[in-house]
Amino acid sequence: MNSAVDHKECSSLIQDVLKIFSGKWSFLVLAELIQGKRRFNELRRNLGNVNTKGLTDTLRHLEESGMISRKVFPTVPVTVEYKLTEKGKEFHSIFKEMAAWGGKWLP
Repeated sequence: MNSAVDHKECSSLIQDVLKIFSGKWSFLVLAELIQGKRRFNELRRNLGNVNTKGLTDTLRHLEESGMISRKVFPTVPVTVEYKLTEKGKEFHSIFKEMAAWGGKWLP
């Protein structure tokens, strides 16, 4: 394979990865779930000014992307718990690298 093809394939893969994290709250939700399982209201409370629709859309997107899983408990009212999947857990090392880069290069 020549380097032009490698570059194009690499760029395409990175673009696909960035689509997963394109939502306003995606990084913050994943960072919260790195700490462990969270219920919907815990996420909403811990994230501060996220609105219910924005959080719902973000969680749905991350679940469809295979980054998180959702478990519903048959309580009244219904309780929903979210956690990282194996795919989501593997991204933790990338978070650490991004933080290291930011610590070095950002003010």
